[in-house]
Amino acid sequence: MKIVTPTRPRGRPREFDETKALDLAMMVFWRLGYEGASVADLTGAMGITAPSLYAAFGSKEGLYRRVLAHYQAGPGAFTWAALTEEPTARGAIERVLRESARVFTRRKHPHGCMISTAILRCAEAHQPVADLVASLRAGAVELFRERIARGIAAGELPPETDAGAMARFLGAIVQGMSVQAQDGASEAELLGLVEVAMRAWGGGAGRPRAR
Repeated sequence: MKIVTPTRPRGRPREFDETKALDLAMMVFWRLGYEGASVADLTGAMGITAPSLYAAFGSKEGLYRRVLAHYQAGPGAFTWAALTEEPTARGAIERVLRESARVFTRRKHPHGCMISTAILRCAEAHQPVADLVASLRAGAVELFRERIARGIAAGELPPETDAGAMARFLGAIVQGMSVQAQDGASEAELLGLVEVAMRAWGGGAGRPRAR
C-alpha cells in the first residue's frame, strides 16, 4: 500500500495570537507614544521576534495602524456606542463625556485617550502617522457634529445652534480631559468638568447615571 505523506499547509504558520499581540502592543503605544515605543519595546511586550512583527504587520507603522483600529473597536468604542444608543443628543454627548472621565482614569491601562492626545508633534518622517491620528480626531468631531445636527432637526436644540462650533467645543473638552487624566486628574475631578461643560446645553447638567 502506498503511504501518502500529508502535505503541509502553505505559508508560515502564525507564531502568536494576533489579538493578544495587538492588546499588548496597544498598551506599549498608549504608554510610550508612537515615537517613544521602540521595536524592542514592542516585541518584548508582545513576546515575539522582530522578524515576526515585520512578517505580520509590515512595519512599526503598520502595527500602529492596526493598534489604532484595535483601540477604536475596544477601549475607545464607548464613544460610538453612546452616540448611537442614546435617544437624545444631550444624553449621547453627556454619556460620552461621563464615560470619558471613567475610561481615561481606569487603573488597568494608561490614563487618557490613546487617540485624543497622540502624536501632536513629531519628526517629519512620521508625519503620515500623525496625519492618520489627526484624521481620527477630526472624525470624532464630525460624529459629534452629526449627532448635534440630528438633535437640532428633532427640536432638542434651537435651530440657530452652530453644530460645528459645538462639536469642536466638545472635542476640545474630550482632548483636555485626556491631558488632565494623564497629568493625574481623578475621575471625580473630570466629572466636575463634565458638569460645567453640559451647562452649554442649558437647563443644568444631568445627574451621573447609576452603574
